[in-house]
Amino acid sequence: MRQKTIGVMGAMPEEVNGIIQLLTDSEEVRLGMRTYYTGQLNGVPIVVVFSRWGKVAAATTVSTLILHFNVSEIIFTGVAGAIDSGLNAGDIVIGKRLIQHDLDGRPLMKQFEIPLLGVQYLEAPPEALERAVKAVHTLLDGNHLFSAVGEKELRTFGIVKPKVVAGDIASGDQFFASSKAKEELLQKLPGVLCVEMEGAAVAQVCYEYGISFTVLRTVSDTADEQSHIDFPAFIEKISNKYSIEIVKNILQCL
Repeated sequence: MRQKTIGVMGAMPEEVNGIIQLLTDSEEVRLGMRTYYTGQLNGVPIVVVFSRWGKVAAATTVSTLILHFNVSEIIFTGVAGAIDSGLNAGDIVIGKRLIQHDLDGRPLMKQFEIPLLGVQYLEAPPEALERAVKAVHTLLDGNHLFSAVGEKELRTFGIVKPKVVAGDIASGDQFFASSKAKEELLQKLPGVLCVEMEGAAVAQVCYEYGISFTVLRTVSDTADEQSHIDFPAFIEKISNKYSIEIVKNILQCL
């Protein structure tokens, strides 16, 4: 039976640095131009890594976590652009289904269908999804959010009453920064909540290896002409702190 070891990934170093700083008995392992940090958090063995941007980088990193570090579960945390009009900066989307919006093998197969797997969407394991929803609610309930993140920081980015939503996340090697691109995506995939560049790749590798996974995304912008926010500041002040608390809460449920 595989020992319970959790792999935690982020597409930017700022998304995981706070978690790395909490590790006990920490060691660094350098592989494939990445630094993997092993240690324990809340008594649970954990490996944390900055995966780099994009689907290929994410797939490479999660494969290493599985094959070299023998992790039993993956948590991917980071930011995303909102596609659903009901989402605002600071809201959290948990991937219930993941799809690659730039995958198109027509006429050989349906648009978005993964070759040989015969599916368009990859679904998160129900148990992992339930844990993640619970972990986010713990962060957002009561005064926990203000103590963990800070009222000033939340106010700076216009975050008033952030919510958690579980649903479809679309991944692709494309940064969305126009209303036209959003509208075109919604015409093809009307159920998508947000877009990013790694989650579906992580889901596919985990699916093929039979590994549980969770994809968590903090909404940083609206993925249109208004997307030009201070990303480093948002990640440092908001999403990094979200990630720390959510990962800690998930580990407490294991």
